[in-house]
Amino acid sequence: MADRASGTASGAAGRAPAADRPEAVRNVVLVGHSGAGKTTLVETLLAATGTIQRPGRVEDGNTVSDFDEVEIRQQRSVNLALAPLTYNGIKVNLLDTPGYADFAGDLRAGLRAADAALFVVPATDGVDGLTRMLWEECAAVDMPRAVVISKIDHQRADFGTALAACQEAFGDGVAPLYLPHDGGLIGLLSQRFYDYSGGSRVGRDPSPDMLETIEEQRGVLIEGIIQESEDESLMDRYLGGEEIDTKLLIEDLEKAVARGSFYPVLAAGGGIGAEEILEIVTQGFPSPLEHPMPQITTIDGKPVSGISCDPDGPLVAEVVKTTSDPYVGRISLVRVFSGTLRPDMTVHVSGHGLADRGHEDHDVDERIGALSSPLGKTQRPMAKCVAGDICAVAKLGRAETGDTLSEKDRPLLMEAWSMPEPLLPVAVRARSKADEDKLGQALSRMAAEDPTLRLEHNAETRQLVLWCMGEAHADVLLDRLASRHGVEVEKVDLRVPLRETFGGKCQAMGRNVKQTGGHGQYAICHLEIEPLPSGGGFEFVDKIVGGVVPRQFIPSVEKGVRAQMERGVLAGYPLVDIRVTLYDGKAHSVDSSDMAFQIAGQLALKEAATKVPVLLLEPVDEVSVLVADEYVGPVMSDLSSRRGRVLGTEPVGTGRTLVRAEVPQLEITRYAIDLRSLSHGTGTFRRTFLRYEPLPSHLASKVTAAED
Repeated sequence: MADRASGTASGAAGRAPAADRPEAVRNVVLVGHSGAGKTTLVETLLAATGTIQRPGRVEDGNTVSDFDEVEIRQQRSVNLALAPLTYNGIKVNLLDTPGYADFAGDLRAGLRAADAALFVVPATDGVDGLTRMLWEECAAVDMPRAVVISKIDHQRADFGTALAACQEAFGDGVAPLYLPHDGGLIGLLSQRFYDYSGGSRVGRDPSPDMLETIEEQRGVLIEGIIQESEDESLMDRYLGGEEIDTKLLIEDLEKAVARGSFYPVLAAGGGIGAEEILEIVTQGFPSPLEHPMPQITTIDGKPVSGISCDPDGPLVAEVVKTTSDPYVGRISLVRVFSGTLRPDMTVHVSGHGLADRGHEDHDVDERIGALSSPLGKTQRPMAKCVAGDICAVAKLGRAETGDTLSEKDRPLLMEAWSMPEPLLPVAVRARSKADEDKLGQALSRMAAEDPTLRLEHNAETRQLVLWCMGEAHADVLLDRLASRHGVEVEKVDLRVPLRETFGGKCQAMGRNVKQTGGHGQYAICHLEIEPLPSGGGFEFVDKIVGGVVPRQFIPSVEKGVRAQMERGVLAGYPLVDIRVTLYDGKAHSVDSSDMAFQIAGQLALKEAATKVPVLLLEPVDEVSVLVADEYVGPVMSDLSSRRGRVLGTEPVGTGRTLVRAEVPQLEITRYAIDLRSLSHGTGTFRRTFLRYEPLPSHLASKVTAAED
């Protein structure tokens, strides 16, 4: 760390950083809300190590991380981006993640591929709800973390306020190692001032005005480190007035950071703080050898033990991100957990089978292409990728995000990581016949890249529905369809699948008699129709006596009734929850037929619809909303305003409440967007179909008017 001798940087834009052993690798994910400064920090670290010449726009007018055409147009990070560098002989894979909740899939992929996390919090804004949630997510798996307070050079920067916000949001163990001061940083352990005003770091003794701040903050830091020390005598010695050796404190600090029990706070901005961050990353963060191995099984689900982060072990790797390049085809970002990946190997690809999201299960052998280390749009060749390292792999035509790569004669499967459920439905249609012909293949490719996208071809509403994470996610998907795949689509109003049922009991006749010379049609049936309780389905009762309807035509009547039920009798929605009784009818020895009685059954059902009210039924979901305590009241009020019935609440952990309610689907088509706004990004929800209920008359009249 900066309190030791200054580190050395190495790397160049034309040469890929290399690692031949896991202990020489650090995989670090950068987490923070949009605008926190993650991409700027990545480029600052790349420049500090000589990997690029300067921060900012370094390649074809694009930044190292935001090089996707959608990112350039929309000027925001929407992809997971890998930026490798080398510092003091350690290869550091920086994983820059999007700062929008809509792109949680890429964020989760970054967490999966990393062994530690840098939380980036701007000195201008503090901690948002999404960042709090991700901190809790990392805490649940004991991921080591550090905090970088960015933008300390901004005119509105307030390091003290941002630090207090981090300590309040993230809890115990959060303490600064450095304090920004007059164009540099004060090292609390070394009691040195690192001056960046000349463009490079120069260490010198602190001025008298810094000493009081150092004394106060240094004591808090030392006590925090000692509390995490494995040497139980240190605290007594410190409280007894003994001066604890700085080298010993640094060693204890690094151990506490590596095991995820102490979270150092650093500062960055205006060229300040790069070396301090790199030293924490390389000396404090753990190597892949210290990262727990995800659960591994055989293809048929039998647990496999004994696999570790060993370059000589069996190959186990995972596709954490898939992208399509218009020139080189599909590129897979792969984290190697065991073994060594080499160009032109034949590997086994095992899929997890998220069929409901358009990801079919598959187990195939594929020969991989070249390995590379990406830097913006540039792919720098790699001779191999050892256990613990991350690389880009070309020509994996069947592999999708989340798939496992293993040896072809020993296929294995890694436990899938948790993926958020897409809950915003967006109905689309192709703008032209040419677009329609290309749409299916384009969406299949996009689903392979993005496991948070779910495709639904709703046969009932005859709509293509993209289930997305939010509005920004939907906009990016439609943008990519047009720019990358040349497919133009337009949004259309989402149709919620309603149902129809009869509001009372009645009798009706279906008369299908046509005599036109030659073979005619003759079928008459008398039906009694009555509603069943919700969820009762359909019952057909035969009460024919005396053979007035021949036995062979009774199933024909039922078949005709079922066909008309599918088409509906009011607004074109399926008819449900009725009992139909065939109690009388007539037939002709020559002109009666199966089709004639089918038509008669349909006509009888239509006539019944003119005799009693036909009710529209709407689907109702059971909705569970997890939200911070301070938003429980607004959430409950909002659910009630959506014709929802709040069933109850229950506390979940500290500071969170689960709200359960029953809400009509018509009222929650955009709830993914509205809840995020209502809860300041802290709320999540799940929905499960519950039952159908009558649609209020004023809404039913609007639906029928629209159908007319």
